[in-house]
Amino acid sequence: MNSMTYKGYTARIDFDDRNNLLVGRLLGVQDVIGFHADTVTELRSAFEEAVDDYLET
Repeated sequence: MNSMTYKGYTARIDFDDRNNLLVGRLLGVQDVIGFHADTVTELRSAFEEAVDDYLET
């Protein structure tokens, strides 16, 4: 499993070959929080934004 970590949260990272996208899903939370991007750099930004949004709500 590929993963990213930010502010103590971890996301599982997969590649969607049908849509040619990197897809992530936040682990360890009851809500379904997903994000996606075309590049690793964009995926990192989307992940951090998803965590920050989650923490704000």
